Amino acid sequence: MAAELVLFWHRRDLRIRDNLGLAAARDRTPKIIGVFCLDPGILDGDDIAPARVTYLIGSLAELQESYKSAGSELLILKGKPEEAIPPLASALGAVAVYWNRDVEPYSRQRDTTVAKALKDNGIEMHTKFWDQLLHDPDSIKTGSGDPYKVYTPFWRNWIKHDKPNPIKALSNVTGLSPQEKATANDAGNIELPTAKDLGYEWDHELLLAPGEAAALAQLEKFCDDQRALTESLQGRIAEYDEQRNFPAIPGTSTLSAALKFGTIGIRTVWQAADEAYSRARSDETHENIRTWQQELAWREFYQGVMYFFPRLAEGPYRDPLKDFPWDNDQDHFQAWCEGRTGYPIVDAAMRQLNSLGWMHNRCRMIVASFLTKDLIIDWRWGEKYFMQKLYDGDLSANNGGWQWSASSGMDPKPLRIFNPASQAKKYDPDAEYIREWIPEIRHLDTGVLITGDIPEAELEGTDYPMPIVNHKRQQAEFKERYKAQKS
Repeated sequence: MAAELVLFWHRRDLRIRDNLGLAAARDRTPKIIGVFCLDPGILDGDDIAPARVTYLIGSLAELQESYKSAGSELLILKGKPEEAIPPLASALGAVAVYWNRDVEPYSRQRDTTVAKALKDNGIEMHTKFWDQLLHDPDSIKTGSGDPYKVYTPFWRNWIKHDKPNPIKALSNVTGLSPQEKATANDAGNIELPTAKDLGYEWDHELLLAPGEAAALAQLEKFCDDQRALTESLQGRIAEYDEQRNFPAIPGTSTLSAALKFGTIGIRTVWQAADEAYSRARSDETHENIRTWQQELAWREFYQGVMYFFPRLAEGPYRDPLKDFPWDNDQDHFQAWCEGRTGYPIVDAAMRQLNSLGWMHNRCRMIVASFLTKDLIIDWRWGEKYFMQKLYDGDLSANNGGWQWSASSGMDPKPLRIFNPASQAKKYDPDAEYIREWIPEIRHLDTGVLITGDIPEAELEGTDYPMPIVNHKRQQAEFKERYKAQKS
């Protein structure tokens, strides 16, 4: 008797290892055909980063090879998922389509539409899998059954729950016959396009190479690579809490894009961190590793927030920011985007973003605070610009971070204002980061690079600007407006 044919719809789970929905499909039948749909609802948006599309296409190319090695194939469709996937499933005689769930408003609406179209065609759908999270949102709630709105109590509850183990890789599957491949082509299967084919050009090297192999290698390197094991050394995770805030130091995991696109499984990530924690022999190392695990919990907190409060994708959570009187000066915004505000730590960070498609997390907070509290520009302008540039741009994390910085989110102590000079003094004390990204002023003394109090005469012969606003005056102005909005 011929095996049932099942489609597995990949979205932000571009891997064959540790994939909950894919493993469930394999438990049903060995004839698993992968499919990815290039959705114009996403790719034609005005907040898509060329670097992110480049990472996506590279990851899909590797995923196709992974399917081929396992004995099957990954099909590529282009169009609205509800118009592309059901016809393909019907043409191939698929009995079911499996996929993993998502928290984002657009994804949830899209999935409902696809599910209805499949049902109308008499095709099963299996979608209960929370693959991108260690715990599904409904399992982590307050004692009264409400979703958490504050991180710290969320973390205390979340960490008490046993973490699931990774799922085995897809293997021993069968693909399409030559006749079925021809049918798939007639039903919309296409060659995988390049990012340039889709209208996106990114000619720079990505911070992390696309695909599952690079993500796994980076995780191993970060947590404790084989060389470190044999030499009784530990990876950067052992010093994470000490080094994560210094942008001149490579002290972070750089796995954000891999987690956003799911080229690595979150259970695999947690297991590696947990094993590093078990190997650690000092309280200091335990604290460093625990801090990184708390960052993974922050990721899940923000995804849960987006799941339960989807309106956050469009606007602020806190009432004082709903009708806030922003200045929204277009020239100031352009200066911020280009890294030409006259505040070196801010400008260095923005230039890193524009060059790499990535920015250090400490700097993300600095520039977000500067845009909203110093330039008094709507945080949604910055949120969108980040999504237009970041190769790891993720709605939940990006929105959560911007709302935290703008005092519009769920932070119980919302009115925080970062002083650029204080931040630079603490986290770039030798101005290494500033000098790397603003070469035209790298010859200046460290003290003036950190404070930004550069005498105009010292800028002669450069095109670096004087500060476009006064921090002290602007923060006072923001506080006054915030106070007025609250009253």
